[in-house]
Amino acid sequence: MKKISKWGCMILAVIMAFIMTGGIPVTAAEPAGPSVKVSVPDNKVLTYKYREKQDFILNVTNTGDQDLSNVTVEPILKEEGEKWPFQTEYQSYSETIALLPRGETAQVKFTFTERDDVPTARFVLTFVVTATDGTGAQVINNQQSFYVNTTAKPAEEAKEDPKSGESQGKGQEQAVSDEGLLTAEAGGFDNGGVTYSGGGSGNGSVPRVIVTGFSTDPVQVKAGSDFTLTIHLKNTSKSTRVSNMLFELTAPTEGSDEQTAAPAFLPTSGSNSIYLEGMKANGTADISIQLNAKADLVQKPYSINLSMQYEDGNASQIEAQSSISIPVKQDARYEFSEFEITPDTIEVGDEANVSCSLYNLGRIKLYNVKAVFEGSDIEREEVFIGHVEAGASASIDAMLEGKKAGTAAGKVKMTLSYEDEAGAVSTTEKEFSLTVTEKMEEPAGMETMESEEKGFPVIPVLIVVVILIVLAAVLVIRNKKKKQLLSEEEEGLLDELDRPSEDEQQ
Repeated sequence: MKKISKWGCMILAVIMAFIMTGGIPVTAAEPAGPSVKVSVPDNKVLTYKYREKQDFILNVTNTGDQDLSNVTVEPILKEEGEKWPFQTEYQSYSETIALLPRGETAQVKFTFTERDDVPTARFVLTFVVTATDGTGAQVINNQQSFYVNTTAKPAEEAKEDPKSGESQGKGQEQAVSDEGLLTAEAGGFDNGGVTYSGGGSGNGSVPRVIVTGFSTDPVQVKAGSDFTLTIHLKNTSKSTRVSNMLFELTAPTEGSDEQTAAPAFLPTSGSNSIYLEGMKANGTADISIQLNAKADLVQKPYSINLSMQYEDGNASQIEAQSSISIPVKQDARYEFSEFEITPDTIEVGDEANVSCSLYNLGRIKLYNVKAVFEGSDIEREEVFIGHVEAGASASIDAMLEGKKAGTAAGKVKMTLSYEDEAGAVSTTEKEFSLTVTEKMEEPAGMETMESEEKGFPVIPVLIVVVILIVLAAVLVIRNKKKKQLLSEEEEGLLDELDRPSEDEQQ
């Protein structure tokens, strides 16, 4: 046993020495990459009270290694009604931080009001966080959850009012309404109050008919198109059947010009009234109508007022109001001008300037527009254009470099991409021709001449030297002739002087 203990101690000592001397390799930590941290101030859990608005603030910190753009925080509403404890006052909730440099923190704020039928409990709020990098690519898409506490409606408020006949029925309607709003794929709805036109009900309560949801076919309603609207109804009364039901749909008038002003939605045929024979107690029913969306509608939700008239079991007239909000989409419409290519033929390694204009002819804004030029004979080129407002234009300008020579006029494809308000990406393509040829080699003689021209000017100097030599020779010859003439004249004069002396001797 002692030997075994000694060997065990020795082995343990060797292992410890191996570790301490760096024998076990340690993997280096990888770069953090893009990341964000979302937290609440002071890490506190907020408590919401009945009918009191309160801000829900989130701190968003860029904990990654690069700057982030379009950091969007949006709560998840499309859950079961009891999982979202607040009144849904808007079609959607989202806050965006345009730019969040690395290491910095920014705040987003949401204002919520507790629902009337929420108990005293703890709820989990889940937010979706997305962000893009400098190129517009999405690099963050995750979820963060936080707790909130709620306080139930006071007991005095929850008691039934016998005059109005509204008690638990109202709470039930609100719950159904909120749930319908959360599950509806296109827009939302709201249920108003009810009134008796005469008489009274036998049991002292009002049989309420409410909207629990709706759907459209197609799901996405586009301006200028027809669609079928189906409304889901429910009789909230547990004991009273309603009958002789008349529904009338009214859309708001859109358009500032008197000649073009018209309701946002009109029936494709017939009237805007719908008749339903009746609904049993606690029963449901659907009504449908075909509508046309006005062609010049701006992309946004539009409301339809739904008025209801029906009778209870005692033939008493009841009136109710509801409203439905339907988002309308506008198709993007745009055109390109003709391409201007200078020059239209280039050699390998040379560049050509390609430009055109983008005209946004639609009624929606184009976000994050960019153009990518690709072809077998050119280097890939990407140009970022930015946002293009409705009715505006933008310039697309690129320098394309020849990569290899083509056999004929090469085809170049320009792919234009843009995003809509929801971030969905759409693309379109357009082609043009650009010829790329082999690089021409200059003849050897031309190179020699160019080198001579670029070097010392030999020929002009030779010509000047020759001219100077000729002039010098001419001057020398002339001087010699002059000297010879002078010499001959002097000899003649001497002869003349010598002649008289000879005569005198005779």
